[in-house]
Amino acid sequence: MSISTKTGDKGETSLIGGDRVRKNDSRIEAYGTVDELNALLGVCLNVIESPAIKSVISQVQHDLFTIGAELAALNGKEMTMNLPKLTEEHLAFIDSALETTEGALPQQRNFILPKGVPSAAHLHLARTVCRRAERGIAACASHNPNPNIMRYLNRLGDLLFLFARLENKGKAPEEAVQY
Repeated sequence: MSISTKTGDKGETSLIGGDRVRKNDSRIEAYGTVDELNALLGVCLNVIESPAIKSVISQVQHDLFTIGAELAALNGKEMTMNLPKLTEEHLAFIDSALETTEGALPQQRNFILPKGVPSAAHLHLARTVCRRAERGIAACASHNPNPNIMRYLNRLGDLLFLFARLENKGKAPEEAVQY
């Protein structure tokens, strides 16, 4: 079986469960941006130095896959198909990582430019894509019955910012300028 089905050649795609929608549907935008974030985190894994951060991001990638599947089935089919859902446990994982990471950093007193060592710059870029995913999910909120998705992505954006700070911590001043 070929990966190229040609069923999207006219600008439509299928949600999980078979419903066809235009490729610019807010649901497609939302899970497409989550997929973009997941791919960008895969790039981040190639430049991040910290094994602890790599471990968290690897779990986040699995969680984003779950979010993408849930968003792709926003027509109610996810219940009958027994798809995984984002739960309070996923939020607790992010909250724990936030608490641990924030505790390892000095208190932020100034704005921080999104730059620094390559891993930090990539994490800052991932943070901005995460924020776009949040906006996309807000745009299709009437289709999204799971409030944990918005909570997760909001906290993930914060965590990616902290990870970028942590990757810059202790680097040469010209590499990790904090204003």
